[in-house]
Amino acid sequence: MMTPSPVPLHARLSKIQQEAKKGARVIDMESNGSSHHYDYEDVTDSSHDFSSRRHSVAEEDVCYPLPATNLEIDYVALEDYIRLEQIKTQKMMSTSENSTAKSLRGPQARTKSATGGLLSKLRGASFTSSTPLSAKSAQDANYGSIPGKIFGIPERSYSLFGERDKSQVPLDDAYRFTLYSTASVTVHAQTLGEIPPRGQNLSNMLQAGYFWLDVLAPTDEEIRMLSQVFRIHPLTTEDILMEEGREKCEMFINYYFVCFRTFVLDPDSHNFLNPMSIYTLVFPGGIISYHFRPVPHCRNVRKRIRHLKDRIEVTPDWINYAIIDDIVDTFAPLIGEIEAEVDMIDELVLILKESEQSDMLRRIGNCRKRVMSLLRLLTGKADVIKGLIKRYEGRMGRKNMGEIGLFMGDIQDHIITMLQNLSHYEKILSRSHSNYLAQINIEMTSASNETNDVLTKLTVLGSIVLPMNLVTGLWGMNVPVPGQESEDLAWFFWIVTAIFIAAGMFMLLARKIKLL
Repeated sequence: MMTPSPVPLHARLSKIQQEAKKGARVIDMESNGSSHHYDYEDVTDSSHDFSSRRHSVAEEDVCYPLPATNLEIDYVALEDYIRLEQIKTQKMMSTSENSTAKSLRGPQARTKSATGGLLSKLRGASFTSSTPLSAKSAQDANYGSIPGKIFGIPERSYSLFGERDKSQVPLDDAYRFTLYSTASVTVHAQTLGEIPPRGQNLSNMLQAGYFWLDVLAPTDEEIRMLSQVFRIHPLTTEDILMEEGREKCEMFINYYFVCFRTFVLDPDSHNFLNPMSIYTLVFPGGIISYHFRPVPHCRNVRKRIRHLKDRIEVTPDWINYAIIDDIVDTFAPLIGEIEAEVDMIDELVLILKESEQSDMLRRIGNCRKRVMSLLRLLTGKADVIKGLIKRYEGRMGRKNMGEIGLFMGDIQDHIITMLQNLSHYEKILSRSHSNYLAQINIEMTSASNETNDVLTKLTVLGSIVLPMNLVTGLWGMNVPVPGQESEDLAWFFWIVTAIFIAAGMFMLLARKIKLL
């Protein structure tokens, strides 16, 4: 059966651009294995929502496996996407500026129109990069190159932070795309189209040396586009789209995929210790990392690269190791705090008085909750590291593979040690919890016994006084009283004495049987 010849990519790009000018929905899908799929909405719709719509196309992804014949990176498709993205953005900007100008009247309209034209030129620089690439390194630009200073791109705050002041947001977290290359400076941008400077294209920047493309909060469109360009397996694409939470390491022909979990580091956040996943795809010539929420690990790794780049060779495998190492290192301070808290609880649970240990149960409960959260986060990491070590052992002939395998072994040792420590702390907290509840039970039993003793003594005293009340009560009635005809008080004193003698005898009897 004859396979139909595919339409050239440049011809498809021309068709896409013509359709984009008309503001129509564009779908270009070839039926052969090496085709590319573009699905872009109306570029003139300023209210178009570019947010991701996950969990809806998993079935489509797994139905079309990658062909095993061509696994090279499709740089032509990447450039096609970037050009179309620039066309879309410029179209949306011009539409928005035209609507703003029409809404204004009088001299103010002319002023705003002139200002809008100037802003249009400035914003156009963010996509065409009219300012040539500066010779400054990322180190001179306050940790990472600033697009506004290097490419003439105006700085814009990232929408994830709402009304938060951008001065309070780290530079890497204020932009969605960050490209590091061993052959150039680090570039931060909001879209892929903003990364290459004027006169260059992204494909040449990726091929100049080892690259690292870090993507924050990617949309479904961006994930699928990068999957098609870098020949990523549909199962991997599905895991990223669905934000797979299980930690794993999967090997493919042209790359390996690592899902590694970190957590919310802000102790003041109500989401503290909630897990977050970082997805890394390691290729022979570069690495791509995805994360859907701002995390400090990628920024820390770039800082580490800047300090060590003169002494080590930065390879994709080393970058992947550095990301994992930085994630694992974030557990150490928390485990140290838990260790101090556990030791304090273990010492105080048996010596504090009742009035001083009112919050002990709350402290034990909070500490156990943190221990269980860290155990849940660390449990799957040892298997991922083990799989990576096996991969590196199978490629000992490649440069630096043996050394990276040793580094991974060191991370595995740290993970196992932390798991053992957390298990030990959980046992101590469990014992302290039992001791605390036992001590509370003993104190309650002691208080109950004291109450019973007091009630017993009151009962005995009541039993002693009752006969005296009976005798005196009888004398108070209208009945003859012994000795009432006598002139002296002899009878009275004898009767009172007899009552006290009887009460004393009853008290001696109660003491003898230990009722008092």
